[in-house]
Amino acid sequence: MSIWSRIAQALSALASGEPLARLFDRLRTPPERSVGFTIAVIALGAKMAKADGQVTRDEVRAFREVFLIPPGEEANAARVFNLARQDVAGFEEYARRVRGMFGAGDPVLRDLVEGLFHIAVADSSFHPEEEDFLGRVAAIFELGPREFRAIRARFVKDAEPDPYDVLDVDPQAPIPEIRAAWHRLVRENHPDRMIARGVPEEGVKLAEKRLIAINRAWEEISGRAA
Repeated sequence: MSIWSRIAQALSALASGEPLARLFDRLRTPPERSVGFTIAVIALGAKMAKADGQVTRDEVRAFREVFLIPPGEEANAARVFNLARQDVAGFEEYARRVRGMFGAGDPVLRDLVEGLFHIAVADSSFHPEEEDFLGRVAAIFELGPREFRAIRARFVKDAEPDPYDVLDVDPQAPIPEIRAAWHRLVRENHPDRMIARGVPEEGVKLAEKRLIAINRAWEEISGRAA
């Protein structure tokens, strides 16, 4: 059964008039987590689109780069998007429920923020409303400022990423400690590990830029220490 068929099943479980946000309380274990991840990206993406007032074709294309929507399944994706846009609950409520679904500190929350950044910058612009939205979602997800800066720097090309931010280490940390952090991040971002934590296979594409940045950061730091 495709993930879109499972999304349709999850949506059909909603009682008449029940808000989409309620789904996040039910999708806590595999394989439901991958359904929850996809719904969360669509729903928060819809809330983010509402923040800057428009949905561009580039943003739709960016979503399709991460999630392959086969013919006949567009209606399920559109239903999630529209339910989220119409829901009176604010995006903070959605973000809190998503955090509850995965648990604070779960790496999948970082994956979600990266997916939202990917969509936000797809039209080659990054609006202040989008930055505020993403910063507040990241705070609710309990991502640290250093981790948020590292994600932002990979997607928003107004500053070079700090290699220590990318590896989430202190600049004064000894090289063996920084090397251990690099190894840990490479392991965490292996496709098998991402799928195991609930990221659907399509969403694993989100890790490609991250792994490039992780390895580049280690090369830069180790090169300075040589």
